[in-house]
Amino acid sequence: MNSTYNAILADAILMARGAGEVQLQFFRSNELEIATKQNDFDVVTAADKASERLLVDCINRLYPDHSILTEESGYSSHGNREWEWVIDPLDGTTNYSSGLPWFNVSIGVKHNGKTVAGVVYAARLGEMFCATLGGGATLNGTPIAPSGTPLLSKAVVATGFPYDKATNPDNNLDNFKRIMPVVRGLRRLGSAALDICYVAAGFLDAYWEMNLNEWDVCAAMLIAHEAGAYADRFRPDRNWSVLASNKVLEPQLTAILSQSTYGQ
Repeated sequence: MNSTYNAILADAILMARGAGEVQLQFFRSNELEIATKQNDFDVVTAADKASERLLVDCINRLYPDHSILTEESGYSSHGNREWEWVIDPLDGTTNYSSGLPWFNVSIGVKHNGKTVAGVVYAARLGEMFCATLGGGATLNGTPIAPSGTPLLSKAVVATGFPYDKATNPDNNLDNFKRIMPVVRGLRRLGSAALDICYVAAGFLDAYWEMNLNEWDVCAAMLIAHEAGAYADRFRPDRNWSVLASNKVLEPQLTAILSQSTYGQ
């Protein structure tokens, strides 16, 4: 199936570039039409919606029987449940709406439940991360690999916080308090897909976050796996709660995250 996966990846790259152009047209403009969803922390813009329309239209035209899961529209099935596109049309919307450049479009493609192609494209940064199952991972066409950092005291890691952080005490602050003192640096970049891809490329040594959605991580986790990094859920609840790291640091971080009094 490698030729099929490669062909789908090529189409996904073109779609991602198109969505990136849409994002750049709206970026730092007066036409964002910023609104909120669940609460004031959960933002959506006109660019999210326009990017999603472009992607869904392209998929429906090229793969009319494939199913689609998107952040803004949810799940739609067109008959062929073997293939599913998992789309975040604009990951890092809070950054984007504030004029910060850490945002991207994320496109993952699943075949029989397994992710087989993934693209994460940060248009403002000019960074295109890609992978196919068994085909390795690249940044702008160059193969990538995670860092070899062996100790948390030498590691730069990233995290994020769930949208219900103000009302749910299971909000990652306990993990933050345990990890922050033992690492070289702790960052909050604001885009789950980019954070995971940066682990895959060795720019970050590790990343964890709770209560994400599949569209946030589908493509990026394939990219991490294909680069040779660790990427998996670190607890069974709170939706997609994900740890990505190089494989030396993973057991050290897993031991700390397992100390949480939540989700046990």
